[in-house]
Amino acid sequence: MSVLDRSNQELHEQATAEAARRYEDSASERERVENRMAAGVRFPDAPDALAVRADRILDRGGLSASAVVADIHRESMDLPDANERIIDLSNELQAWSFLPRGVRAGSTVARVTLRREGRELPHGTGFLVSPRLLMTNHHVLPDEGFARRCFAEFNAQVTVDNQPDTVVRMEFAPEAFFTADQGLDFALVALAPTLDGRPPGEIFGWNRLSVQLGKLVLGEKVNIIGHPDGRLKEIVLRDNAVLVRLDDFVHYRTDTRPGNSGSPVFNDQWEVVALHHSGVPKKDDQGRVLRKDGRPWSPGDGDDAIEWAANEGVRVSSILKHLARLDLDPGRRALLAEMGPDSGLDRSTAPAPQPPTATAPDTTAAAPQTPLAAAPDATAPQAPSAPAAVTATARVSEAAPAPKKGLPARPTAFGGHRHLVFLHGRDQQCKDPEELRLNWTAGLNRGLTLASLPPIDPRDVWFPFYGPLLHHFVTGRESTAGAIALDQVSAAAAAEVFAAQSPTGSYEQLLYEAAARTGMPQDGPAIREGFGAGVFKPLHRPLSWLAARSDLDEWTIALFLRDVDLYLGDGTVRQAVLDSVMETMPTSGELVLVTHSLGTVVGVDLLTRLPDGLDPVLLVTAGSPLGMDGVNERLLVRGPHRPARVHDWVNVWCPNDGVAIGCPLEDERWGKLTQPVAPNGRERAHDIDEYLGHPEAAGPVGSVLGSP
Repeated sequence: MSVLDRSNQELHEQATAEAARRYEDSASERERVENRMAAGVRFPDAPDALAVRADRILDRGGLSASAVVADIHRESMDLPDANERIIDLSNELQAWSFLPRGVRAGSTVARVTLRREGRELPHGTGFLVSPRLLMTNHHVLPDEGFARRCFAEFNAQVTVDNQPDTVVRMEFAPEAFFTADQGLDFALVALAPTLDGRPPGEIFGWNRLSVQLGKLVLGEKVNIIGHPDGRLKEIVLRDNAVLVRLDDFVHYRTDTRPGNSGSPVFNDQWEVVALHHSGVPKKDDQGRVLRKDGRPWSPGDGDDAIEWAANEGVRVSSILKHLARLDLDPGRRALLAEMGPDSGLDRSTAPAPQPPTATAPDTTAAAPQTPLAAAPDATAPQAPSAPAAVTATARVSEAAPAPKKGLPARPTAFGGHRHLVFLHGRDQQCKDPEELRLNWTAGLNRGLTLASLPPIDPRDVWFPFYGPLLHHFVTGRESTAGAIALDQVSAAAAAEVFAAQSPTGSYEQLLYEAAARTGMPQDGPAIREGFGAGVFKPLHRPLSWLAARSDLDEWTIALFLRDVDLYLGDGTVRQAVLDSVMETMPTSGELVLVTHSLGTVVGVDLLTRLPDGLDPVLLVTAGSPLGMDGVNERLLVRGPHRPARVHDWVNVWCPNDGVAIGCPLEDERWGKLTQPVAPNGRERAHDIDEYLGHPEAAGPVGSVLGSP
């Protein structure tokens, strides 16, 4: 054995010894966890950790909205119980996609092979974490020189027909990037491109590592893909309980072999939660490592003879925090940035957000989160963008522009005495009210068809249009923020400006209440992990939490709450909006009022101003924030209440809708109302046509309009 090989073996033995020491030091915690699990506690972790984990499961598609609706909301359940049930369901109900997503994740895993004395010897496992970077253990690749003696083999596996696959060899390029740390036992090395110039990640995919919380809790299962003993690729699937979570390491029971060093440890959503680096050997009372036959082990017996008690992995968040502190040249920093925004490593290289075309939470949902185990053609996601509505210093408006008028209905609609009114939400100023009316009607007609009711004609719908007016007040307020150009800052920095400009100082209250209602821990160890509070502005944490919990990005959330706060806090704005809506409203007969998003808040206020001859027989609120105290306590009639004169009320909401915070409306002061859950698509959770396309929302509207 050469000097380098001997040194490498010594590093492996040292890593095993340190893992054993940590295992012994955490014996009391492990015993507590195992006792609780034996007593029937599925996930013996802290409540805040369960909340973070449940949130991430919903966000990452680990549990469908329909499963949440069917199981979580069928009975009264407090938040800790609901969080634990969500985690439990995600373990019990594995969608068909679990298997192909596992195959996709497995394609990123390679065997690390060592060249020695003319032979090629399997040496460990590694996996792609960016288009060009592979991660493994420090004891597998301790330095650049050793890395040059090795190469990666992808597709070292059998096919579905149990035939050997075609192995693809990729050379390491440590001169382009190499870093390693013995304490955390990880190494990160660049791979050379293919002959046609493509990086390996474009061929095999790559795992998007995340510094965010909620990837795993105690008692949950993990999955490991690697090359045990240098064999072809194998998988250890789900029979592996997490026992202890330390600051930088995690211990779990699983059946792995020494060749698994450098394997990715996945949760059930195929996110990498740890880097597998060592088994934990069983020892006797004298501290001697034991063999499988119970006798003391000696180095000459080999690793195969050891009785392993558990395994240890390095937490991904600890590795990412270490990488963030490295002093690298711009080229190497750019390679780290390719790991993507979830890694937290692109902050110093990502361009400032640029404003694309304005988008609205009321009609267009945010783009879905990119899966961490990327498809073969995946590329690193780009930095988030800021909506165009916040180009604060670019314009100053002296007077409100001539608004586009709302659209009245045909006088003969529904017999001339029943009226259907649609009331939209925020950020509609650049849209055509006629097109909006058509879109709303199309969604409603889909739901009516499913409810076996006749469709309606868009011309029979009243459509008040206050979008340009609200936009005028918003931009007028922004134009006074000359100290900061909102189109050049992060959503968190913009939120600080919005909080400072809040008419009643309630913007920050709204943001924190919204985050708390979606389960954000108020204290505890989980909130102190990550990059630390000092890196972000104070409002970054609740913004990030809400973005992870819902279909909306941080900019949309910040802007939505800004507009809600402005409407509720500035009497001039509220009066102008209500006056504008009243200009395109029927004056007598029976009213069916269908509202969405911010429009639900405007609609409840509007019901206090209806003329005596107009009878609101049905109110529909969709994707509403009315359940938030910071909203309902500032309505014209303060607090939870049933709007005066309303006969029937349908409040439809979606669990993944970041605006429908506080739903279902549970305070008894809201009175009797129907609250169907709409399992909207993940990418369209807040869209009004999605809401109205469900027969539970459309049916009551069609029944009232079609009754004699």
